[in-house]
Amino acid sequence: MLVRAKQRGLKLVAQNFHTRYGELDLVLRDGQTLVIVEVRYRARDDFGEAAATVTQAKQRRIVAATKGYMAAHNQWRDAPVRFDVVGVNAAGELNWIEQAFLAE
Repeated sequence: MLVRAKQRGLKLVAQNFHTRYGELDLVLRDGQTLVIVEVRYRARDDFGEAAATVTQAKQRRIVAATKGYMAAHNQWRDAPVRFDVVGVNAAGELNWIEQAFLAE
């Protein structure tokens, strides 16, 4: 996963960051943009792709956790933010969706 991020020119800032609102799987940097990546795994595709499991409720938790992260790290307080989702299937294939959702 991190190799793929580096290939995209992204730099690791944090991983598995816990807040009272939830966990951020990956926090990356793309220039001045903070990139929050939610990683989802599915062993089978019978009921849809892994990325499709990021519901609106999960999106709200990710956004809240991101605000907590930004408040705790002043250098990111005013940074633009992008929310990506990476779906991983049983074969280890990645489906990286940039700007998968927007903060409400």
